[in-house]
Amino acid sequence: MDGKKAVKKNILFVCVGNSCRSQMAEGFAAAYGKDKAEVKSAGVAASGVVNRSALEAMKEKGIDIKGQTSKQLTSEMIRWADVVVTLGCCGAEELCPVGFKGEKYDWPVDDPLGLPWEAMRRVMDDIEKRVKRLIEGL
Repeated sequence: MDGKKAVKKNILFVCVGNSCRSQMAEGFAAAYGKDKAEVKSAGVAASGVVNRSALEAMKEKGIDIKGQTSKQLTSEMIRWADVVVTLGCCGAEELCPVGFKGEKYDWPVDDPLGLPWEAMRRVMDDIEKRVKRLIEGL
């Protein structure tokens, strides 16, 4: 060990309502990247609640996100972030201000709300794979 402390990256996940997709991404990133990342999520039109189906789906993966809350996206959150990931709401390019020096990713993830349970699982598995790749790349 060379004595240097690893610098954690600040990752912000954004979707529309911050009730499902970005909440799952936050939960996975917090679980898989605890030594590499600080994580937040937000919505461009936050619903104010974390969807019960998202809570149940994540429980199947052994990840408890019931302590997370739905938050409205703010410019302070974007300034805080080293990495901004959008999940089907809008492009990270248009979300981040000119001069944003961090990394930007647009993940085309379907919104599973209102769809059969299998759609929730499929979306959750997709988000989990994407988060693992992101964390591995830090």
